[in-house]
Amino acid sequence: MSSGVTHESVSKQGRLRQRFDRLAAQWREDSKYSSSLTEIAMHPAYQQIIGMGRDALPLIFEDLQREPDHWFWALCAITGEDPVAPEDKGRLDAMTAAWLAWARQEQLV
Repeated sequence: MSSGVTHESVSKQGRLRQRFDRLAAQWREDSKYSSSLTEIAMHPAYQQIIGMGRDALPLIFEDLQREPDHWFWALCAITGEDPVAPEDKGRLDAMTAAWLAWARQEQLV
């Protein structure tokens, strides 16, 4: 492969993607009927995604681009940032837009 991309890095990315997809599917399935944001964010699969650290950010942002979801707790935990304006708290579409704008600014998407 060219441009410094090794088979090892591609393999690592594939494993990260598989793990993220598996954990995200489990989190969504188990929390789909929950209205508690704390319960949603404390789900073990969600916590494991947070534990993936900055490696999870491109995957979360890719997911957010497809469909808004409650990734904001994870994003704040991983980045230490919160670009959402106070008046937009609780508005899924506005919160998603704020985070995606932040990700573009940080060149993560």
